[in-house]
Amino acid sequence: MSNDLHPKVVAFKKFINEHPKLREEIRKSGRSWQEYYEKWILLGEDDPLWDKFEKDSNESEKKSGNKSEFFSQLMKLTENVDVDKVQKQVHELSSTVATLQELLGQFQDKKKSNQYQQNQPYHWFRD
Repeated sequence: MSNDLHPKVVAFKKFINEHPKLREEIRKSGRSWQEYYEKWILLGEDDPLWDKFEKDSNESEKKSGNKSEFFSQLMKLTENVDVDKVQKQVHELSSTVATLQELLGQFQDKKKSNQYQQNQPYHWFRD
């Protein structure tokens, strides 16, 4: 299919692949590819306008460096964790939640019994 395209269009496609930030900009802005194609034809590939859209190898290195740095910091933090203390705190939290659930259950039971008594104000008619 690319054999059917005009050589300039094929060159523009190659240019777009070399400038991934330009692709992102076009998709974000909603502008047409035609507009950028015309700029590319008029200005050429070497125009300073395109510099901000080039691949940034340093940026990808920074991202991978940040990930590895974050991972190493995370590993350092986990080395200092006392598993027994964490387990004890989790157990205490679990018992606290169980106590709260029990209290809420008691209040709900009390509320239901109060509603039942309010719905039947005259108890002497019951057998």
